[in-house]
Amino acid sequence: VGEAGQLALLDARVLCIGAGGLGSPAALYLAAAGIGTLGIIDADTVDLSNLQRQILHTEDRVGTPKVDSAEIALKALNSDINIVKHRTRLDSSNVMEIFGQYDVVVDGSDNFPTRYLINDACVFLKVPCVHGSIYRFDGQATVFHPEGGGPCYRCLYPEPPPPELAPSCQEAGVLGVLPGVVGVIEAIEAIKLILGIGDPLVGRLCSFDALSMEFRELRMRKDPN
Repeated sequence: VGEAGQLALLDARVLCIGAGGLGSPAALYLAAAGIGTLGIIDADTVDLSNLQRQILHTEDRVGTPKVDSAEIALKALNSDINIVKHRTRLDSSNVMEIFGQYDVVVDGSDNFPTRYLINDACVFLKVPCVHGSIYRFDGQATVFHPEGGGPCYRCLYPEPPPPELAPSCQEAGVLGVLPGVVGVIEAIEAIKLILGIGDPLVGRLCSFDALSMEFRELRMRKDPN
């Protein structure tokens, strides 16, 4: 990485969507890596039932807004980092204004409407989106970056599946340590994009099965429509 790379990280502005299961490990490692400005968007408060996977937070901060709790944890790790707190729900009225402030978006959302909103804003603003998702014992990660020649979220999922086929983590459950694996992969991909190194997961979906400890790669094609 070297000095030039560290300066690039210091100049970078990364937005984490959510300070939950995926956002926690992603934000911690991005802060530790020396990202200069880290945005956190989350409208919720810390809940005791979150703590087996949302490692940014602690028991003594139950009831605290997640963005405030995240700031405490991240500043304790890297006091020089600039934390921008967005205590709001992402919607069509604010997404373009918020995303326009950042170089990379790290998606830790857990529902399809938000993922489509994130995707569309990133496509319009030409901002790469590092995507992660988790379900019970399985995780996925990829980078949606049409400007870099890859597909977007709508290329992979033109329409959302019916709700009964896509329950949220709260409904279906998730192994608490699984988000740590996927969130760290998201942090790695964001750093690679900022530094311009390696081969980002553009056009490739990394799938992880925790029970068999297997990683698989699926190729994704860009939909011309």
